[in-house]
Amino acid sequence: MPPLSFEVAGGECLAVEGASGSGKTRLLRAIADLDPVEGLVFLDGAERAEVPAPQWRRMVRYVAAEPGWWSDTPRAAFAPGLVDGGRLDRQLDHVGLTRAHLDMDIAVLSTGERSRLAFVRALQGEPKVLLLDEPTAALDPGSAALIEEQIKFQLYGGRIVLLATHDAGLSQRLSHTRLVLPKPRAVAGAGAS
Repeated sequence: MPPLSFEVAGGECLAVEGASGSGKTRLLRAIADLDPVEGLVFLDGAERAEVPAPQWRRMVRYVAAEPGWWSDTPRAAFAPGLVDGGRLDRQLDHVGLTRAHLDMDIAVLSTGERSRLAFVRALQGEPKVLLLDEPTAALDPGSAALIEEQIKFQLYGGRIVLLATHDAGLSQRLSHTRLVLPKPRAVAGAGAS
């Protein structure tokens, strides 16, 4: 990936665009401190390396295109104090889910339900930055519209959003600026037969 330099203010959305393999996911994961990368990432004047990883990840939340779950039900991924509050009920309702989804077996939930639950999971604890990797790709149009409205709500609340997407319409509707990554170069001998 070539060197990049960009700045995003609170309440703004940066759309990260590019062909498959251009590094959109890698960029988001690097900002979230999930993958090693050269370079500097700052938030509120603090450089990522100066902040303990758990603290950084509370402030900067990454939502993968295919979110991972490490328990049988989603409930375990939510802090106990947050599960008991009405705020979580409202967040679930805003994306077309209910509290009952928290106790369903992950294997029984649809891809779209898991995706929407991961979005709600990322909102817990009021992060300053949301890194969203294809947040509507696995959703039907109605569910995608709900997530889009919630992203707008997060922007109105002053959060920074980086949005990696192939959906040009979503990018146009939400982003204040765009970062277009160059097409990946072919590796000599790759795919040759």
